[in-house]
Amino acid sequence: MPIKIPNKLPATKTLTSENIFVMTETRAMTQDIRPLKILLLNLMPTKIETETQICRLISNTPLQLELELLKTRSHEAKNAAPEHMLAFYTTFDQVKFRYYDGMIITGAPVERMPFEEVEYWDELCRIMEWSKSHVHSTFHICWGAQAALYYHYGIGKVNLPEKLSGIYRHEVLRRSSMLMRGFDDTFMVPQSRYTSVDEEAVRNCPQLKVLAASEEAGLYAMATEGGRQVFITGHSEYDADTLKREYERDLKAEPDVKIPVNYFPNDDPALPPLVTWRAHANLLYHNWVNYFVYQTTPYDVSRIRPVNEGFVREEA
Repeated sequence: MPIKIPNKLPATKTLTSENIFVMTETRAMTQDIRPLKILLLNLMPTKIETETQICRLISNTPLQLELELLKTRSHEAKNAAPEHMLAFYTTFDQVKFRYYDGMIITGAPVERMPFEEVEYWDELCRIMEWSKSHVHSTFHICWGAQAALYYHYGIGKVNLPEKLSGIYRHEVLRRSSMLMRGFDDTFMVPQSRYTSVDEEAVRNCPQLKVLAASEEAGLYAMATEGGRQVFITGHSEYDADTLKREYERDLKAEPDVKIPVNYFPNDDPALPPLVTWRAHANLLYHNWVNYFVYQTTPYDVSRIRPVNEGFVREEA
């Protein structure tokens, strides 16, 4: 089954051109099926690009998904047309009485700021608290993962000496994890950040399991028992040229910025980047949707139990 998204969302045209089966709202209304409801809190400034990246990955399952886009009310997007935000995005006040099978909270370019100084921090805290009782499994990406680890478990972040940018080799540490099911022993992941999570604090937190990590890039995948909360530090959703555009942007502000590692052939920015992470990116999201959302969510989504309560089907 395909992903169900609004008829005129820009991602529809892009994904259709890539031969990805997309079901518009109009056609979905004719099917007698209960789709999985996925809420995407998009904190990235590149709204349309991020929507498309996430849609591309979560559509790669045999399940019908219904995607809803969420924005913060306390911060106005500066890089997206107001018409786009008005047409396709909702606010927390509009969804706070609803229940969702899954939720994705993206990263944001605010990682060098203290959490409490982020303009929408208070609103994000309300959303994260709400997710514990209204979302079956929440998938946090990059800064979104750092913010959630800090809010839910008091785990801080650590400033890196320089930006971590490139494609890094990662290793599966918890082979029994459903999220890692089908993964090779090592796999590549795009990383793009100035901070990292406190690894010692994560490993000492009894509620968290470390699933995968990198010698160079640190912790990558963490989850609570049963996968109600998943934390991913990298950007498996990135397109082939996303790091390239970030590098060109950074180069204008910092002429001595380093070239992303393991990305351009022969470290030559004039050459097209080599994509080495796409297969595992698809597997990561497929596993999350299948094992942590579809396999364990109640048919009546309003019967979701708060995080840390209820039956755990299998370890994270």
